[in-house]
Amino acid sequence: MPDLSGIVKAYDIRGVVGEQLDAALVRDFGAAFALLIKPEAPSVVIGHDMRDSSPGLAAAFAEGVTSQGLDVVSIGLASTDQLYFASGSLNLPGAMFTASHNPAKYNGIKMCRAGASPVGQDTGLAEIRDTVEQGVPEFEGQRGTITERDVLADYAAYLRNLVDLSGSRPLKIVVDAGNGMGGHTVPTVFEGLPIEVVPMYFELDGSFPNHEANPLDPKNIVDLQAKVREVGADAGIAFDGDADRCFIVDERGEPVSPSAITALVAVRELAKDPGGTIIHNLITSKGVPEIVAEHGGKPVRTRVGHSFIKAEMARTGAIFGGEHSAHYYFRDFWRADTGMLAALHVLAALGEQNGPLSELTSAYSRYAASGEINSTVDDQVAKMMAVKDAFGTRSGVEIDELDGLTVQLPGGAWFNLRPSNTEPLLRLNVEAANAEAVQGLVDEVLAIIRS
Repeated sequence: MPDLSGIVKAYDIRGVVGEQLDAALVRDFGAAFALLIKPEAPSVVIGHDMRDSSPGLAAAFAEGVTSQGLDVVSIGLASTDQLYFASGSLNLPGAMFTASHNPAKYNGIKMCRAGASPVGQDTGLAEIRDTVEQGVPEFEGQRGTITERDVLADYAAYLRNLVDLSGSRPLKIVVDAGNGMGGHTVPTVFEGLPIEVVPMYFELDGSFPNHEANPLDPKNIVDLQAKVREVGADAGIAFDGDADRCFIVDERGEPVSPSAITALVAVRELAKDPGGTIIHNLITSKGVPEIVAEHGGKPVRTRVGHSFIKAEMARTGAIFGGEHSAHYYFRDFWRADTGMLAALHVLAALGEQNGPLSELTSAYSRYAASGEINSTVDDQVAKMMAVKDAFGTRSGVEIDELDGLTVQLPGGAWFNLRPSNTEPLLRLNVEAANAEAVQGLVDEVLAIIRS
């Protein structure tokens, strides 16, 4: 019996092609997914990114699905949020072949039920793993069929219908697709808008020849920052490999915090739906719930991770959710995450007024933050307890353990310390009134963790 625990993650399947993932195994995953969703739907929609291994693995998955009597709708090259659009608009379960920002040797499968409802460990992924490990039963009936369908134009039209840019002033925007799927979707989505796009690395290339397609790492947006300043652009946008996350830089080439983007988009969504609920995870700036409440919304705090965000959105009927990892979730997009829709909101807000993006976003950036700082540790639990003991005895300190350890200090500073689910790491996020206070708290906590 194979042990698949190394590649079946919390939210998806991911591994090194040829070592951990091959066509035969992926075929079994497709058959197991078909067995899981067979009572719910007659077909599965499948998309894939630009990695060399993606078309073949997507075809193997389709073979597994059809072997169980279900049909396949293949949308071919797609961003992950384009696959979610297909799942939502066609009301079909879906599978997306991508390893997001991971290096070229990796690939993976993100799966969802009809309406882009996520499939994670607790919502079917463990069951799929068990089925494959124990051996997928053969189906004696008629095989399903495979049809091809291009949904890119419909996806683009749907997004443009959600954000009105018709009254925007002309904007010049640099877009760094990182040789990922943004190079596939941006030209169609932005067609006809009052936006001049200066493209960077739009050539689809799963070897990522220019830089890693992970815009949260500062070294991967250096080219974008330089180009924005060089051409005098109004803003820059960087997408990750599967283009479901977006990262924004302003006209100076300075990064805009994803928390500020969350607050900006939340305010725009609340203008359409006054009093609505906005989800934010617990490492998002405390400025987000403050701004949401000031605009009449109901902020709700969750654990980190898209399964928690989507579950809480469903439970509360939330209109929008944001994470500090630059994932943005919209009720009007089947509660799925789409960086493209968030980017359109930012551009609409920018184009509705005459000031620069730095001035616009400064109203949503209230505090200084450290960003995520990772430390390799042998014993995560012991180090967490040491930090808890060090701060828990201080007057006025509040501690909660919703996700790791969140410590609120008198005067408003706070930090969160969380263990990684997959690596021997502790992840630290600190926020305070200014950069000096942030650095002081970072130094204090790291002294305990790394001692």
